[in-house]
Amino acid sequence: MKTSIAVGERGFGRAAAWLRWLRRRVRSSELIFVGIAILVGLLAGLTAVIIGILARTLQQLLYGLPVELRLSGAPALTLPQLLILPLGGAALAAFGWAVHSRGRALVDAVEANTLHGGRMSGGDSAIITGQTIISNGVGGSVGLEAAYAQMGALFASLAGRWLNLRRADVRTLVGAGAGAAIAAAFGAPIAGAFYAFEIVIGAYTPSAIAPVVAAALAGSQVAQRLGAVPYIVTVQPGPAIHTFGYIVYGVLGAACALFGIAIMRAVATVEGATRAHLPAHFRPIAGGLLLMPIAWWSPQVLSAGHSALHLDIVDAVPIAFIAGVLAAKAAASVISLGFGFRGGLFFASLFLGTLIGHLYAHGLQLVAGFPILNTGNAALVGMAALAVAVIGGPFTMAMLVLEATGNFSLTGAVLAASLVSSTIVRELFGYSFSTWRLHLRGETIKSARDVGWMKTLTAGRMMRRGGSTAEATMTIAEFRRRFPLGSTSRVALVDDAERYVGIVTTAVAFEDGVADDAAVASIAHAGQVVLHAELPITDVMKQFDRAECDELAVVDQERKLLGLVTETFVRRRYAEELDKAQRDLFREVD
Repeated sequence: MKTSIAVGERGFGRAAAWLRWLRRRVRSSELIFVGIAILVGLLAGLTAVIIGILARTLQQLLYGLPVELRLSGAPALTLPQLLILPLGGAALAAFGWAVHSRGRALVDAVEANTLHGGRMSGGDSAIITGQTIISNGVGGSVGLEAAYAQMGALFASLAGRWLNLRRADVRTLVGAGAGAAIAAAFGAPIAGAFYAFEIVIGAYTPSAIAPVVAAALAGSQVAQRLGAVPYIVTVQPGPAIHTFGYIVYGVLGAACALFGIAIMRAVATVEGATRAHLPAHFRPIAGGLLLMPIAWWSPQVLSAGHSALHLDIVDAVPIAFIAGVLAAKAAASVISLGFGFRGGLFFASLFLGTLIGHLYAHGLQLVAGFPILNTGNAALVGMAALAVAVIGGPFTMAMLVLEATGNFSLTGAVLAASLVSSTIVRELFGYSFSTWRLHLRGETIKSARDVGWMKTLTAGRMMRRGGSTAEATMTIAEFRRRFPLGSTSRVALVDDAERYVGIVTTAVAFEDGVADDAAVASIAHAGQVVLHAELPITDVMKQFDRAECDELAVVDQERKLLGLVTETFVRRRYAEELDKAQRDLFREVD
């Protein structure tokens, strides 16, 4: 017995030693880091395939669909089938109750990389994935991309913590995992890599290219080897696009930007109204009831819309029907997200964009009396431009179209329209859909750039405790006796209730012309502007600019003094942390 225990202990010791060696090597070797990213990409691709199978199987069981048919491509639905929508909403509410869904918002990959250094919760990710599968599987007008990216990012986050990676490396790995999942879903590794850079990481760096691209290729290959049908749209290449076409497509990009802003604001408005007036567990049921008449008109509005997109972009469909589907799908997406169905607008924005492109090309033809744009090209440009308006990532969408068509001329037009769309959205709205929802919760971020270190570097962490204090009623003469020159540079004043009053610079108290019998509070400064311990460093610097002084007090809710912070120290800490973040971003290891 003792021998077996000793053998087990030696085995555990060898495993621990190997893990320590791997941790050291992966922090210093880019090659090993790329290998870890490939493993994450393989897991992300496999998980994306499984999630897609689960959601499609649920649709087939609930709606009685054949294996080859997806819900958005189904014929007219019967009343019993339509009732699945509110019943599915009830199932979603029951799932939320069963898993005791937290009162706080669940953290997704973008928020984790922006505010938490890539740290993700397994419980949050499981809840988000389960809710997304149920929402999509019962017919809610949402996509599965949120679940794909969530699980791919989770594997990366867990690997990063297990290997004790640096903050910047964990963020890169999380982006690689999310990008690999998107690459697997769309069969587009380049688009998946750009998704990681633009949407999740928030920056392009030379050190991140190899792991992110390797993970995207691994995820795409796993899905391909498992026989998964990618979401990517395949169409016949249209004619080459010249200068006039770029200008016309730029206008389409502007139209998509305005439509995207309207969609995002509508989702926020409906969500706010339902949260205020409906119990949380009744919201998905009410949303399902509202979806019933829309789905009765056309099932194309249900689920993500993969089959509907292929039908509308390939087949000759009446323009009036295209306009109706556009309005219906937009309404269904707003209702689904606003009433508590979990998912995203990624594929919905692609689908809606193709419809806008169709209508735009047809509208120009009616005005001019002859075709000006190729309808297929216009649909793909509109698809990318609207997705950029809602999701962000102009290069992501340009690469998606390039990998779908192989048409470089069309890709140039897509990029031009996407940049127009992105610029207008940032100018008039300022956010993509993911960061807009964080903004609604009180955050001020506008991209996936890492600002988490700014949130943790607070006034409470930077303040100096135990400084000199004095009573505000003390006279100047008494102050001079108690704090002679050279004893301390500054003294904080408090009143009889120990509440902060202001700061006195010792040298000022010894200046000529200061009356000995005057209250020391008369020469105090910075009494009106104070800091609270949880205030982040960026807000601390704003307070210094407002106060126009060299030091400020940190107080609690009762205005009792906690410590002092100097502007010189705050700005030096900010510069040091900013420099460290930049070096970590480019893997410049000392």
